[in-house]
Amino acid sequence: MNAEPAVQLRLLDLQATDTALSQLVHRRRHLPELAAIAERIARAAEFNDAVVEARTRLDDLAAEQKRMEADVETVRARTSRDEARLQAGGLPSRELESLQHEIATLARRQSTLEDELLELMEQGETAEAQLREASERHEAVVAEQRELEAKRDAAFAEIDAAVGQRTPERATIAAELPPELLALYERARTQSGTGAALLRQRRCEVCHIELSGSELSKVRTAAADEVVRCDNCRAILVRTAESGL
Repeated sequence: MNAEPAVQLRLLDLQATDTALSQLVHRRRHLPELAAIAERIARAAEFNDAVVEARTRLDDLAAEQKRMEADVETVRARTSRDEARLQAGGLPSRELESLQHEIATLARRQSTLEDELLELMEQGETAEAQLREASERHEAVVAEQRELEAKRDAAFAEIDAAVGQRTPERATIAAELPPELLALYERARTQSGTGAALLRQRRCEVCHIELSGSELSKVRTAAADEVVRCDNCRAILVRTAESGL
């Protein structure tokens, strides 16, 4: 294949544009904010589970406290009725004895319930503190996530703007090249990731292998408009005064 030296030189401009576009794509995929956001999302989910667990625990304790308070009130009401009957007098001795025994039993029951209720209220205070802590942690990590997302979006916008500038530049350069040369460039780029490279001091700028022997002789004797390729990486070698031939 043949192409004027100036046309071949234009391949370096195309390669520079493609390299810049590839770097932009790589940067977009590997922004440090992406990993940081994923980590914050995982932590937020963990803290949210802790919030749900703490809230469920608090709700269960509140329901149990309400039930126990009702039991205490029931015992108190029963005790008040029994004491009223006791104070009214006129009860037979056996019934009086039974009533006194029931009042003593109710007093012990009330004391036990009130102790359990106090312990339950303390557990409720602990659960409230755990809920507050879990909620604060969740809110903090979500705030960090939102801040990172804002940085990510700003970086995306910057990258997308650069891609938007480079893409028409590439199209303009590609349109200047002969179709056969452009197709060869694209094949080389598919094979090694680089379509064209400057030959500097007999060294390919892609694979950094120095030409020698028959390969060097072939390149030296090739016509200026002949398109030559690196035997190692298969990139198109663009020769200039810096090629050292």
